[in-house]
Order: sequence, then structure tokens, then C-alpha cells
Amino acid sequence: MHCPRPPPLWNGWRARPCDPYWPVWTPMNRRRFWRRSQRGRTRCIPRAPRGCCSPSGACFLSLRARTAADQPGIIRGVVAEGATMIGRVRRIIGVVLCGCLAGPGAALQAADGDRPPLVIEHVDVISMVQGAPPVLRDQTVVIAGGRIQAVEASASPTPVKGAQRIDGRGRYLLPGLVDMHVHVWDEAELPAYLAHGVTTVRNASGMPFLLEFADAIQAGRLTGPELITTGPILNGRGHNTQANHQIVETAAEAREAVFAHHARGYRHLKVYSNLNPEAYRAIRLAARELGMSIMGHTPEGARQVDAAGVPSFEIAFRDILRDGWLSIEHVESIVWHALGDRLDPQAMCALAAEIAASGVPVTPTLLAHHNLVRVARSQGAFLRRPGVETMNPFIAQLEQPVYQHWASQPPTSRDAHDAFYAEAARCLHEQGVTLLAGSDAGIFVNIPGLSLLEELELLRGGVGISPWEVLATATRNPAQVLGRAARAGQIAPGFDADILLLAGNPLEDIGALRQLEGLVVDGVWRDAQGIEALHRQAREVSLERSQQRILAAMAAQGTPVE
Repeated sequence: MHCPRPPPLWNGWRARPCDPYWPVWTPMNRRRFWRRSQRGRTRCIPRAPRGCCSPSGACFLSLRARTAADQPGIIRGVVAEGATMIGRVRRIIGVVLCGCLAGPGAALQAADGDRPPLVIEHVDVISMVQGAPPVLRDQTVVIAGGRIQAVEASASPTPVKGAQRIDGRGRYLLPGLVDMHVHVWDEAELPAYLAHGVTTVRNASGMPFLLEFADAIQAGRLTGPELITTGPILNGRGHNTQANHQIVETAAEAREAVFAHHARGYRHLKVYSNLNPEAYRAIRLAARELGMSIMGHTPEGARQVDAAGVPSFEIAFRDILRDGWLSIEHVESIVWHALGDRLDPQAMCALAAEIAASGVPVTPTLLAHHNLVRVARSQGAFLRRPGVETMNPFIAQLEQPVYQHWASQPPTSRDAHDAFYAEAARCLHEQGVTLLAGSDAGIFVNIPGLSLLEELELLRGGVGISPWEVLATATRNPAQVLGRAARAGQIAPGFDADILLLAGNPLEDIGALRQLEGLVVDGVWRDAQGIEALHRQAREVSLERSQQRILAAMAAQGTPVE
């Protein structure tokens, strides 16, 4: 198919096509800026061949904090940059054209305008809008173009012609859930998240093929939640190193790794506990230079243990609170690094106040430790629980020594720690720390999708957080932390149409999140049969496919593969 070249001028504005894998420069070569489109929502140039309008390669130019504008015939996301030169302001307009960006095998999809509106009628809405009633009764929600267009009383709704209509009587709408800490290894895992109402995930151990997954999901070629990923985990050598970690020991190695991650398309970094001060400082400075975020385990540097068994660390936990992280992961890592593994409630609550003052969010991932405790309590029987068939078979093979260790532990050996981690999460919440729901799904026995629901149940039943605030950890809070508070995490006009239809009210029973009857992702409706189809897809795992892909990714990042 022949895709037309973009005209030098479009309605008087200079057109600049943008390939998603290359930087785009202004004519003055002064500002490098580009960003992918939001999940392939595109508009095409009038009269362009239809095949040129696949959203699979779509991206748009943007400048920080500038608002994108819509123009007829131009992809959503036109942005103006003002640059003062010799007393004049030149408007440099970046226009991304639809054509010639689709990769091989790209699925051609109808534009948003070709999809009929979706109307969910007579439904109770848990909007998650701050200050709104917890439940808006008997509402009609109108969805078009992947966005929520209206939320209004069903008694007097605005007429919508030609819409697909869903009867929501006796049911509840909730924003799609976000899992802020997962490990994705294969495309078969992705439908499992959707099947449990998880519409966005943040992957915490990047590999190159995950960037391809993210693009394919955005373009509609792959079924799955919106996928945000860090680069490969950056760690130093030592006691806490895993096969998929990228080892950096010097400042030069660390800086080179960060720039390589950025060049490959990663915009988030994950760091780990073995990093020494020089490597960590280089990562932090390079991330700031490139505008990349940092999350992960707090680096400890060299570790020493005194005669009483109390550890001390080269890098103080409190020093990291000043470094502007996007989030700190794992409450058990906080207890270890900041408290020296002392199970001291008073010290923990004092620490929580310091974390709150720093403004750094925390992803507790209570389930990560709790499920290993369940393995010990059951002497290994928990390893065979329903749903493990959706776990990645290659990763499960690699984790067999971990499984065997925990299955052989005394059943109550970690009960005190398990209870204290819940107490620590309670302190964090009470002191005002922003909590993010994360499940550590994809490793150990944390089942993709289901594990986020279990994490939320722990936050409610084990920690005692109110139902609305528990839901906020997987809706409003992630949207705020990811810079999406104006478009995600709530059911309100103008927000992304990622929505769950539940049979019960999770504000009364958090377990109602398991009663998913319908799902809207990017404005597309799936009923109960569609959700069951997602469950079937999630069971289509492949040991051979995963092994080849993961080993190749490890080799590419410098991990010796035997």
C-alpha cells in the first residue's frame, strides 16, 4: 500500500511526521520531544488511504504541561512550542500524520468515530471523585471515543442515537483497577489482568519485548491492560541478586545503563538493594537529566551485622527520602532497611511520619510476603492453589528453590513479621502516606489479576483501611502518581473509559470486586462471555516461547545465560 507523504503545510501549519522509535527535533534543533498517543486514539487525514490510518504506530509530539489540541483531520495531540528568537515568537507545530507508521502485520481498526456510543443505564456509580457522594444512584453513563462523555441521572438523560445499551440495574460501576507492581513475562498473562478488572499495570522488571507488548496493546493488536514498564532492574553484586538483574558496580556503568534504557524507550527505572553509593548516585543524576522516574527497593550499599544480629547499611534509608522517587516498593523492605528488621510499632509509626513528610508514595505489596507465609503454613500445599496454571511456567521453574525453601519452613516461623507488615501499612496510611496497590503478580504464587484483588482484601481486612480508601489505592492514587489525575482513576466526563461493572458494592464488601459482570476497556464493552474468553486466553501459556524470549532478553542486558 502506498501511503502519501505528509504535505509541507497543513492548513498553514508545518507538518512533521513522528516515528515512535526515533526522536523528533524542532527546525531549530533546540527541543527534543515526543510521546506515544494514548492507546491508539487517532484521527486520520481526510482522503488518506484507510490502511494508512492504523493507530499501531501512532505517536504525538508534546511539551511538558502543554495541553494538546484537536484539529480536524489531524491526530489528537497537536502541540505548539513558543521559542523567542530576535524578539519574535515562532510557533512550531508538530503534527503527527496517520500514515506509514504501522508495523508489519498491524491490524486495521475502525476509527473512534466508526464505533457506536456505549450507554450504561440505571446503574449505581462509585465515581471515586473526591467530595462526591460515595455512590451515585440510578445513573446513565455515556461513552464514546474511548472517553466518558456524560454521567447523569437516568430520570432525564441526554438522548444518544445509535448507541449500544447496557442495563445496569442492581449493579455498580467502578473505575478500572491499576496494579502498580507486577512482573509480566509473556503475552498469555495479559488477559488474566483484564479478566479480574485490572485495566492498567506497572511492570517492575523490564525487558525489551515488553515495550513491544505495550505498543501492541496501545494499537489494539494485543489484548491486555495498558502496560507501563521500567527498564531492567539495576542492582549490584551481592546476596540479593537475581538472574534478570542488570549489574552495575561503578558510576560509569550505572550512567551508561540509564542512558541505554532511555534510548531503548524506557521512561521509568527500577533500582535494587545491592547498589553502592556511587552507582546509585549516578543513576539518580542520570535519571534527573533524562526526566526518568525511579522506583524500587531502596539501595543499601554495603551491609554489616553486629554481634546482636542488627544490620547497618552504607546508605541510610532516610537519605533516599530526599531523592524524589516515584514510589518505594515493599513494606517488608522498608522495615528491613529503615528499622533494621525491628518489629517496633512505635518506631514504625515515627518513620511513617517521615515518609509522609517526604511526599514519596509507597506500594506495600503485602501479598508478596503473605503468600509465602501461606506456603509455609500449608507446608507447600498452597503452591497448587487454583489459578497457578496462569503463572509463567519458565519463571516457575526458576523459582523452585524458593518454593522448596518456604515449603520446608516451620508453619508459624514468619507469622510475627506478617502481622507487623500489616501494622506498618496501617501506620503509613494513618500518617498520610499515599499508598499504591501492587500485588507482585507474576512471581512466586502471585497470580496475575487475582492477586491485586487479594492485596486489596488485605488492605481492608488485615490493615483496616476504609473501603473507599482501599479502592483509591488502585484508582485515584495511581492516576495521581502517574501524572494522569485529570484523565484516569475516576468516572467523570472527559475521563478514560476503563470501567468495571460489578454485581455487588465493594464499599460494603471489598470481595464484590470478584463479581465482575462487565468490563469497558478504552471504550470497548466486554460482557460475561467476553470475560470468560479472557480467562481461557490466560491459560494458553507456553514454556518454550517464554524460555526463548526471556533468555534472549537476559543475554541482551549482559546476564550470562547457560
